[in-house]
Amino acid sequence: MDSRTVSRIEQPCKGLLHRSELWLCFSEESNGVQLKNVAHANGNGVDNQAFEIEEDNISDTSSDKKQTEKTKKGLGSYLSKVSEPINATEDYIKAHSKTLKYIVLGILGAGYVAYFIAACVLDFQRATALVVLTSLAVVAKSYELLQEYKGESISQCFKPVVRCFKSNLKWMKWIFIVAVLALFVTWLVLDTSQRPEQLISFGGVCMFVVLIFLLSAHRAAISWRPVFWGLGMQFCIGLFVIRTQPGLVAFEWLGDQVQIFLDYTKEGSSFVFGPLIADIFAFQALPIVVFFSSVMSVLYFLGIMQWLILKISWVMQITMGTSPTETLSVAGNIFVGQTEAPLLIRPYLKDMTKSEIHAVLTGGFATIAGSVMGAFISFGIDASSLISASVMAAPCALAISKLSYPETEESPFKADKSIKVACGDEQNILEAASSGASASIGLVANIAANLIAFLAILGFINSALSWLGNMVGYPEITFQLICSYVFMPVAFMMGIPYEDCFIVAQLIGTKLFLNEFVAYEKLSELKNNRISGIDLGGDRQSISVRSEIITTYALCGFANFSSLGIVIGGLSSICPSRRGDISSLVLRAMLTGTCVSLVNACVAGILFVPPLDCVELFKVSAFNATDINVETCCKNLFESTINNGTISFEGSWSTVANATVFLSKCCQCCGLSAGNVCQ
Repeated sequence: MDSRTVSRIEQPCKGLLHRSELWLCFSEESNGVQLKNVAHANGNGVDNQAFEIEEDNISDTSSDKKQTEKTKKGLGSYLSKVSEPINATEDYIKAHSKTLKYIVLGILGAGYVAYFIAACVLDFQRATALVVLTSLAVVAKSYELLQEYKGESISQCFKPVVRCFKSNLKWMKWIFIVAVLALFVTWLVLDTSQRPEQLISFGGVCMFVVLIFLLSAHRAAISWRPVFWGLGMQFCIGLFVIRTQPGLVAFEWLGDQVQIFLDYTKEGSSFVFGPLIADIFAFQALPIVVFFSSVMSVLYFLGIMQWLILKISWVMQITMGTSPTETLSVAGNIFVGQTEAPLLIRPYLKDMTKSEIHAVLTGGFATIAGSVMGAFISFGIDASSLISASVMAAPCALAISKLSYPETEESPFKADKSIKVACGDEQNILEAASSGASASIGLVANIAANLIAFLAILGFINSALSWLGNMVGYPEITFQLICSYVFMPVAFMMGIPYEDCFIVAQLIGTKLFLNEFVAYEKLSELKNNRISGIDLGGDRQSISVRSEIITTYALCGFANFSSLGIVIGGLSSICPSRRGDISSLVLRAMLTGTCVSLVNACVAGILFVPPLDCVELFKVSAFNATDINVETCCKNLFESTINNGTISFEGSWSTVANATVFLSKCCQCCGLSAGNVCQ
């Protein structure tokens, strides 16, 4: 080894030599690593390569860490500089969030105004629904803003008027009562002079009110204000919906829109079930419950349902004088089920009086949930009648409830300021939609299971009754036949024509002892038979239009024995401390809810004017041009006819068996023509 190599090796080793230690060095030559003897003060030693390598590795690692830290510091510094504009933007948005919110709302508002004007200019007739909905929204928002900013000053202005009104309330109240009674009696006399059968329905209302009064828990404690106001509101709603042209058009339009909306269920159910949705009930009706439940959950998340329920309950509360809690729950029953509506007042259930709990239970039994209503509409039941029946049942439920179980305690809820509507726990709209769909699984399973069980039980009961009847020469005896005789007087007092009374009585009994699903399914069969002109043998297979409408109102409610367990279990889980009160009141509430539905049907019988039945008219008509009804029906048939080389029909005429024959006679009738339809 030459002197230069030795010098190169010894130079780094000099700093490592110590008096009593053996330090290790290695030299790196072109042929690898060599061991070196290093002279010590006390002797000679041999260097160890492994120690040298480890020590160098430690120093290399520490240097790498320092380098990485420097790199990180450099990268962090760079990123912080890059993110400075972003942070500044965020801070600016937070500081001016209110201003930016108003700007965005202004842009959206201007865009909607432009869209609204364009829609009205292009086709005002087509935009009628948009105009009505926009007007309602503007009026509601204007009222809220006026109440918020000018409510106090307006109240101050009207204080003298309110003081004068209160001081003269006694005699003004009696003047109002006498005037209303006089108007009602006059209207009833004039209106029923042409249709005396309506008086039977009026007698039905009186009969059910007297019956509930006689069976009241505390007859001496009855307050007649909620009774008469509730029945009056029910009558006014029915009068608007059934008799006035705006109400009739509005609810028919609403029913059509609900039907169109529910048809979107097919988009999801056809993907999941495929062609099965065409023929199988479970795949036709039950997916609608899932869809509607999801939509209702979204509306709750957005606060739309709470707002609507609060407005309806406010109107009933100030007129009927009922407490905010019971009124809110009954108003909620218009849209949701008998176990969901009490969730709106869950924090207050433990402190409510027995009369208030009875009202909550009655409201649940007297109405149907929106999701189930969708399934009934899919059967072919008239949508506008179902919607109006559910709305009319709310004030009637409160009225009849206060007649059946009057208030005898002091309610702790006197002002609606202390009542807050409970909301869901969903964090966003997607979670709300998913939660609503998931929540409907139990309802769908419950409906399917009950239908399977009750139809099977009904079949068994009919077989058993037939076997017992056969012993004495009456093998045709069935559960429906028994119900037809038991409830026939009830059906007659609702205003059902005598020839239809036994069939309708069967439906009432089926609804009460089984459930409303089975009853409505049978009603849809009767309706389809009437439209198709089917009447097999001597047994009637259809009922009149008047009977169909009245029956639709009579069946609209959850009041049946199968619902008792559902209500007890549902409300007891919400408020376990009131389980005893709920169990003791539930049977009375169920029977009261049944009477509410029957009173609802009686009011519909008073107000209903049968439309022109063109199918029945054509069956007996000579097709004379001087008959205005024949001309009206022929025009309706022409409008529903499509002639594309082959004749086809749309609307209700598409299900009429002899529509082609009727069209031919209309075309030949006294010069009536309809362009290319009759060619």
